[in-house]
Amino acid sequence: MAEVNYIRHEINIKGANYAEVARKVGVDWRTVMKYADQEDFSSETPVRQTRKSPVMDPVKPIIDEWLREDAFKKKKFRRTAKRIHTLLKEQHDFMGSDRSVRNYVAKRKREVAEESEDASLPLVTQPGAAQVDFGEAPFLHNGKEVIMHYLVLSFPASNAFVFQVFPSENRECFLQGLTNIFTFIGGVPHTIRFDNLSPAVSKILPYGERKLTEEFERFTAHYGFRYEFCNPESGNEKGHVESMVKYVRNNYLIPAIPYQALSSLNDQALSWSVQDRNRPHFEKGLPIAELYLADEQRLLQLPGKPYECVRKEVLKADKYGYVRIDGRNYSTSPRFAGQRVSVRLSFDQVRILTDSNEVVSKPVI
Repeated sequence: MAEVNYIRHEINIKGANYAEVARKVGVDWRTVMKYADQEDFSSETPVRQTRKSPVMDPVKPIIDEWLREDAFKKKKFRRTAKRIHTLLKEQHDFMGSDRSVRNYVAKRKREVAEESEDASLPLVTQPGAAQVDFGEAPFLHNGKEVIMHYLVLSFPASNAFVFQVFPSENRECFLQGLTNIFTFIGGVPHTIRFDNLSPAVSKILPYGERKLTEEFERFTAHYGFRYEFCNPESGNEKGHVESMVKYVRNNYLIPAIPYQALSSLNDQALSWSVQDRNRPHFEKGLPIAELYLADEQRLLQLPGKPYECVRKEVLKADKYGYVRIDGRNYSTSPRFAGQRVSVRLSFDQVRILTDSNEVVSKPVI
């Protein structure tokens, strides 16, 4: 630019002629005239040149699709660039080099990562994102009405939901409910929004931070989903699942449903959840089952085995052989009076074991 400024100063300010300045600068006089007369020196947006690649272009959409599929799998289960090259040769008669495939895969992975970081779609519009909350309803058990709790996981993008019924909203019920739902739908929502449930959040910190319970941290690490929490007293931030909690109660759980075994009741809850997808979406008009396919495609892969939703404690029996768990007394045996025993609590059982893992008792809650 220094040379250009000199040319413009000599011609436009001093009035020198083109040929004279051209000789001083060492360029053609036409170049001098061009810069002297130029009106706009604003920087231009660089034009990105795209070169045609007759070998790679036909298979780029195939590679892109494989990368999108693998994005929701654990890293060890994804296709490597070498494997992609092999599959292209075997399935698509690809004649290109391994290096060409490696370069393209590396470039596309960076671009996909940047797209994910820059995504600004609200949670409600993202397929594969979910919200979770508890509700409660009356049930009939052995002729007696009891209040039970049900956990609802809803997909705002499609309006689909899945729910499970439990005796409580404690940690074991919460985690078991999510585990049951993940297993049933065959995957894990990539993002889940929760209220500040005590089984997940032990303390709300300043600036929107949360101190999570150790068990919930283990659970999220096991299944790999991203979690979000509503601001205190801001239930509207998970308005979809709150609507689904009411919908489930009004359409499936009132009047009180009789049941004998909780497992059978939860099988029925899963069946109702799927049947409900036959109705049209309230706004989009399409069947919810059809819209849910987009959610299904964005689910994360399930781990090799489900999370063990069991709380483990070591307690000392009193002089009568009783241990106190969650405000209730459980009998072991007089021979274990004053001794330490291991306790394993699931949502429906308390198992008491000796140090050698011998079952002392197996009472049902």
